[in-house]
Amino acid sequence: MHRLLKSGLPTISVVTEIELLCWKTDNTDRKKVLNTFLSKVSIIELEQPIKFKTVALRKTIRIKLPDAIIAATAIVHDLTLVTRHVKDFTNIHGLNDH
Repeated sequence: MHRLLKSGLPTISVVTEIELLCWKTDNTDRKKVLNTFLSKVSIIELEQPIKFKTVALRKTIRIKLPDAIIAATAIVHDLTLVTRHVKDFTNIHGLNDH
């Protein structure tokens, strides 16, 4: 992942931003790390092409709405999806995953 981060500005979906902000932690250091991370990434909002791709994905495969939005964001912007939850993103045509 370090290699991927060095290749350019990390980019996340607005859904990923929300998921990260919902993490429950009382640890001040972790909150600082999260806030620093979010201040250094590009966050892609829910644009019309992403909405259309999300709908298309949900109509063709079983996928949770947040995962569909994240996948659609990566596809529309030709980004590589980096995730620990690989099984949630299998069989998605056009998705570059790592």
